[in-house]
Amino acid sequence: MDIGELLSYKPAPTPKRSNDADRDDDDEEAEYERYRKQRRTHSSSSSSRDREREQKAKLEKMKLEIEQMSAAAKKAEEEKVQQIVNSVENAESEILDETAMKRMILQFEKKTLKNQEMRIKFPEMPEKFMESEVELNDCIVELHALATVPDLYPLMVELNAVPSLLELLSHENTDIAVAVVDLLQELTDVDILHESKDGADALMEALLSQQVCPLLVQNLERLDDSVKEESDGIHNTLAVFENITELRPEVCVDMAKQGLLQWLMRRLRVKAPFDNNKLYASEILSILLQNTPENRQMLGDMDGIDVILQQLAFYKRHDPSSSEEHEMMENLFNCLCSALMYAPNRDRFLRGEGLQLMNLMLREKKLSRNGSLKVLDHAMSGPDGKENCNKFVDILGLRTIFPLFMKTPKKNRKRILTTEEHEEHVVSIIATMLRNCKGPQRQRLLNKFTENDHEKVDRLMELHFKYLEKVEQVDQQIEDERRDLGEGEDSDEEEGNYLQRLDGGLFTLQLVDYIILEACTGGAASVKQRVLQILNLRGKSVKTIRHVMREYAGNLGDAGDKEWRDMEQQHILQLVDKF
Repeated sequence: MDIGELLSYKPAPTPKRSNDADRDDDDEEAEYERYRKQRRTHSSSSSSRDREREQKAKLEKMKLEIEQMSAAAKKAEEEKVQQIVNSVENAESEILDETAMKRMILQFEKKTLKNQEMRIKFPEMPEKFMESEVELNDCIVELHALATVPDLYPLMVELNAVPSLLELLSHENTDIAVAVVDLLQELTDVDILHESKDGADALMEALLSQQVCPLLVQNLERLDDSVKEESDGIHNTLAVFENITELRPEVCVDMAKQGLLQWLMRRLRVKAPFDNNKLYASEILSILLQNTPENRQMLGDMDGIDVILQQLAFYKRHDPSSSEEHEMMENLFNCLCSALMYAPNRDRFLRGEGLQLMNLMLREKKLSRNGSLKVLDHAMSGPDGKENCNKFVDILGLRTIFPLFMKTPKKNRKRILTTEEHEEHVVSIIATMLRNCKGPQRQRLLNKFTENDHEKVDRLMELHFKYLEKVEQVDQQIEDERRDLGEGEDSDEEEGNYLQRLDGGLFTLQLVDYIILEACTGGAASVKQRVLQILNLRGKSVKTIRHVMREYAGNLGDAGDKEWRDMEQQHILQLVDKF
């Protein structure tokens, strides 16, 4: 083949595939894709079904576990209830009898003796006597069963258990002393002792004859309030004192003399946050002062008035932060009122600037205002309150007391005094000042009734009609009761009815009418004119006021001595005649 042929040579063209073949290939590819998608869909659906099965299995497992836990908890609760029932049944079946008590006290004596021997034998080796101390403590705890059978207390006293217990109050380990105090608190519980008079008498006699009060005070001196167990011991000790005073009120004087009053003063004086023991100390102090003049004198001699005033000064501008602290504040006010019933304490109150503190409390409008009103009433009443009355006027107390006279506070959170009690105290203070103030102080007081177009006189007459109506209702009630009984009135019943009328508003009415007489006879003539004008408008007569005051003069009570009462009676009758 020459060059030209080579250059002109063309290979034979390859024939193209037919359309059918192309379609077959495309179908195969489409089929493959469809198959692949189906496989993917199948695998995904099967995996989702697997996941659903797993979740269902998990849920079933959780339900089963919850049911098992509930069943276990229910079973545990049933077992617990059964244990309580069994313990109650055992307690009922094992009621403490004389033999069991003797065995228990004998065991206690043995443990006490063993502990003493071990302490004497190994004084510097606590590990040697600690086991006997634990056994002794457990034995004291077991003795709590004695509190369930007060009828057997006389037997316990015969077995000399009381001296052995009280001896442990001075044990070197305060935990033992605290355990004994806890036991004494339960044994002397008032509710338990009321179940058996003989048991109560025997136990109280034994405790008091063995000097329980000074021993408890001595133990109090070494207990630390910052340690919880010892703080509980202090609380239980105070509870024992409270139980004893409730059953033997006459021992209050001895308790105070044996160091309790002094300890209470020190406890209140401690500058520490409020706690329950401070509240309890204020309660015990209030009990000691309530009906015991000797303790009031003792409190004054140890500067207790200043201590109480210092504690109350905090509440001049601060309200108590809790109901318990509020209760303590009220206890301290009650202690002050009781202490002021002893005349020399009023001078101490005056020198300690108690009047200024009470006056500031009235102005500050805190919760202490109620208590300060009561204290002022006690400090200024009777012939021994003259100096306090004059001083109260000098420190501008009239600016404080008359706004309270004109309008009784309505919004009184945690109201302690009712409206009637509040009005009674305020009216009593003003009446006392009119009785005791002399010279310029009295004149300043009388001038108050002419201020602002005699508004004080209008308020006086408003109170007069209010309490006159109350007394008339009580009189009607007494008359109805007498008519129903169909009997005459003897002297005892007459006295009882008079007391009922006093509680029903007669006392406040007498004070209001006394102020009216003093203001009318000692003040400006316009005061009496205003009183008569208001009486005429209401269709009333001066005879009512005269009758009330004559009854008042005949029932002055025991305030002051006989000479003072006679003078006061004469003074009231002269006011009635002038009016």
